[in-house]
Amino acid sequence: MAMVTPTHVAPLREAVSFAVKAGGAESTVAMYLADSGVPASWVSWLGDDPLGWRLLDEVRASGVDVAGVQLVAGAPTGVYFKDPGEGETTVYYYRAGSAASRMDSTVLEQLDWRGVAALHVTGITAGLSAGCAEMLEAVMLEARRRDIVVSFDVNYRPGLWSVEAAAPRLAELATLADLVFVGRDEAETLWGEGHPETLHASLGLRGRLVVKDGSVGATEVAAADGGTTVEFVPAHPVDVVEAVGAGDAFTAGYLGAMLGGEPVDVCLNRGHGLAARTLGSTHDFVPA
Repeated sequence: MAMVTPTHVAPLREAVSFAVKAGGAESTVAMYLADSGVPASWVSWLGDDPLGWRLLDEVRASGVDVAGVQLVAGAPTGVYFKDPGEGETTVYYYRAGSAASRMDSTVLEQLDWRGVAALHVTGITAGLSAGCAEMLEAVMLEARRRDIVVSFDVNYRPGLWSVEAAAPRLAELATLADLVFVGRDEAETLWGEGHPETLHASLGLRGRLVVKDGSVGATEVAAADGGTTVEFVPAHPVDVVEAVGAGDAFTAGYLGAMLGGEPVDVCLNRGHGLAARTLGSTHDFVPA
């Protein structure tokens, strides 16, 4: 998606100049991974329009392989606007009918799995359309069939679907993953439970669950020998400028460390480090 931000920190209705950058959960994770030296590819559909071309160029320039991105004629590139306010930033999304919302099973047919160690997807895609949700499930199942690690960030977006519609579908998708990321607040919203160990059990997860709890820290619960192991690492101190994008940065930091064979505490710390970098900026992606 295209991210539009006031050039100077000011409410959207008062801003007179804007910056346009690549945004969106999956592309942000891919850019952070590439910036950290981890080979990353991004698969999506963009509109065959100036915004789509711009995003493709920007993500490619960050070092991400974009061979799997399709430009779709007649469908717009999704856009979101950041509206800075006192204490927090509000985000307004415009993606109904976007190219990404039209993704379907043909995505699976065109994927190149050669050399893939891990697949990372998010619940945002599932909320775009029924076709996107079906495609996402099929891709996750295919990755499992190929013994590829499946990472799933719940990323519930109320503007896309209701709790009643999202909760069961996102829970179902989570059970297909080896690694699940979720914010404590969104877990409580969706399933009425934010305690990491209880949530791991109630969702029936088969692998790792990482619960992000803002400035408190993050907890990983992992299935092990008929039980679970639990690891908590506090968040890094940081003067927060804006929280948007910090969760994706955390995910990228964790994934990069995990793929490098690091232990859990290092993975969580690496996640906090990238999240802190993002929290101190108005940008979703802050390169090293």
